[in-house]
Amino acid sequence: MNMKRIFEVQPWNVVSHDFNRAEKRLQESMTSLGNGYMGMRGFFEENYSGDTLPGIYLGGVWFPDRTRVGWWKIGYPEYFGKVINAINFIKINIALNGEFIDLAKDEITGFELNLDMKNARLTRSFTVEKGTAKVVVTFERFLSVAQKELSIQRVRLKNIGSDDVDVKIISAIDADVKNEDANYGERFWEVLQTDQKEQSGSLVAITKANPFGTPRFTVGAEMHHRTALQAKVAAPAHDKEVVNEFSGKLVAGSEVDFEKRVIVVTSRDYHTQNNLVSAMNAISEKTDNLSYDELFDAHRAIWAERWEKSDVKIEGDVAAQQGIRFNLFQMFSTYYGEDSRLNIGPKGFTGEKYGGATYWDTEAFVLPFYLGVAEPKISKNLLKYRYQQLDGAYHNAKKQGLKGALFPMVTFDGIESHNEWEITFEEIHRNADIAFAIYNYTRYTGDKSYVLNEGSKVLTEISRFWADRVHFSKRKQKYMLHGVTGPDEYENNVDNNWYTNYMARWTLAYTLQVLEEVSQEQAAVLNVTEEEKQLWQDIVDRMYLPEDEELGIFVQHDGFLDKDIKPVSEIPADELPINQHWSWDKILRSAYIKQADVLQGIWNFIDEFTPEQKKRNFDFYEPLTVHESSLSASIHAILASDLHYENKAVEMYERTSRLDLDNYNNDTEDGLHITSMTGSWLAIVQGFAGMRVRDGKLHFAPFLPKKWDKYQFRLLFRGRLIEVGVDTNGVSLELLEGEPLTVGLYGKDVELVAQSSVFV
Repeated sequence: MNMKRIFEVQPWNVVSHDFNRAEKRLQESMTSLGNGYMGMRGFFEENYSGDTLPGIYLGGVWFPDRTRVGWWKIGYPEYFGKVINAINFIKINIALNGEFIDLAKDEITGFELNLDMKNARLTRSFTVEKGTAKVVVTFERFLSVAQKELSIQRVRLKNIGSDDVDVKIISAIDADVKNEDANYGERFWEVLQTDQKEQSGSLVAITKANPFGTPRFTVGAEMHHRTALQAKVAAPAHDKEVVNEFSGKLVAGSEVDFEKRVIVVTSRDYHTQNNLVSAMNAISEKTDNLSYDELFDAHRAIWAERWEKSDVKIEGDVAAQQGIRFNLFQMFSTYYGEDSRLNIGPKGFTGEKYGGATYWDTEAFVLPFYLGVAEPKISKNLLKYRYQQLDGAYHNAKKQGLKGALFPMVTFDGIESHNEWEITFEEIHRNADIAFAIYNYTRYTGDKSYVLNEGSKVLTEISRFWADRVHFSKRKQKYMLHGVTGPDEYENNVDNNWYTNYMARWTLAYTLQVLEEVSQEQAAVLNVTEEEKQLWQDIVDRMYLPEDEELGIFVQHDGFLDKDIKPVSEIPADELPINQHWSWDKILRSAYIKQADVLQGIWNFIDEFTPEQKKRNFDFYEPLTVHESSLSASIHAILASDLHYENKAVEMYERTSRLDLDNYNNDTEDGLHITSMTGSWLAIVQGFAGMRVRDGKLHFAPFLPKKWDKYQFRLLFRGRLIEVGVDTNGVSLELLEGEPLTVGLYGKDVELVAQSSVFV
């Protein structure tokens, strides 16, 4: 495995003292910030003339990308929805003695870039010399989680030279921004109004018109400044910008602070321009009455609460400790469940790749994580997100000539907006993953209020889709699914992908079970006929699941075993990752697996397969897996733990926990792998600690990796907060909050009572 580590290994911080211009994009990705409402890459506040990827993104604000090409076919989506780069409201340029700072050209010393994960604040400092001027420049920024619309920056300039320095700071809100990944550098913002005063300014812009009828979004940003420098009326560089200029003399040995506060609001919350402007003004006035320290303390207190519930502590391996905290930090920066209209894109607020849209990652990987680290309402909002988009799912199925609901592979609003045929039409297992999330939530929380109401509607419509999408093979007297792509996207247009068939069958069976429990009123709403139920049961009974008795494995799809089966270890090192060295044709013809496929299904139902089944399938498929999906390593870590393959489990944990920090797949410069970041938590909790829920009861079977001295985590379960600690002496369980609870530990019942611990 190739690794590229450009940051120091520290337990709570991501720090670099080396400004490597060649790795600037990677640094920007790694130092991204977010608060669930908005986020940004760690690009510089000041203009940078070298290679950089500036990016600020607002939750739920997107644009339909051009996708029509000559081979357009019936049923194709009309557009590819993509997140767009928001107006740049953090822009601050600094001139010393008339020369602007540009770190692409300037020689600097004492560089430090520091992401403080505990307090969610980014700082950057360096010493720059401009002629006789010698100044220490320190930037810091945070996006408030106490006031979601608030961005705060502070700059400190300290003159450490022997001469006085003339300082000029130009602060701006700039709507003349472009996207790199969407629409080929196109610009999206039309300015509706600007208001520029001496020490403040605001700008309101709207996304340009599109031919697809999707909503246009209006965004307002208002900036205010606090500084001892003198304000003066400034002329903007162009008509899409508002600027404030400040200047003064910085005498030798002195320092000056410059603070910029920006309120950002969108038409997602305020439906008219007048309402949006009024809200922007009101929030600005509210926050203007508070000091920087008061605003930061409110922000820091909320992060402290989050860490109190969810921090994972590892002793004996600082790299592992940093990895899990980095992933927790970025997950919470992207989503904490406050808005059920929002979801989690694979890149979150850290880049444009994958369009910033919702994928099946949420249901399969993110929901089980939030079940354990946050209150159930957060996970429930993820379920509601899909329910609220049922109309779009009906539309998607209808476009394919099918009944029921087909939830999209990629979406912002429920309408499929992905333009790759092998994904859009064929990776339909996502429908079953959404059904499984409903089951997962219900199993973990014990709360049936969703599954028996909104959830039963989602399950019913997904089942209607499956019943129409299967076909019956008269020759084999089995139901089949042809022309699909499973979780392994290095296998397109295959027949009878085991995972897809298995999950479709399971969904139908689960829906039939739920229909037995819904109220008469809900049953009337669902209107499932006896004929439908009989068909669904017949599909359950006669679904074809490819299997090889001689090898004792579930076969990934028809024809898989006819490939040239060679382990990944036989691929020359200089050809890895294969997705950056091989043609797509060569990848598709190979037996190499992008990510867990059959093993994904075994993970979903890990208690329902025998140890021998798990072993044979893992031993067969893992050596063929290149792990070039960020979602792959965590599943393998959990299954390896279950099989007592400790070395493999730890190897896979290290990969999933430090995928971005060590840039394993050489693709982090365009953004972090946000949805896969749950994998490090899952690998520890479900893997090393063996956490399972069986018949409403929590079970653990922990082991301690040889590299570690101890690990400890907290888990929310049905109104309880439990702390689990594992070290060289054994396992400790403590009930920190909630009613007494019986849990299983290595197969034996243990009684947990609040404020007391059990040690085994």
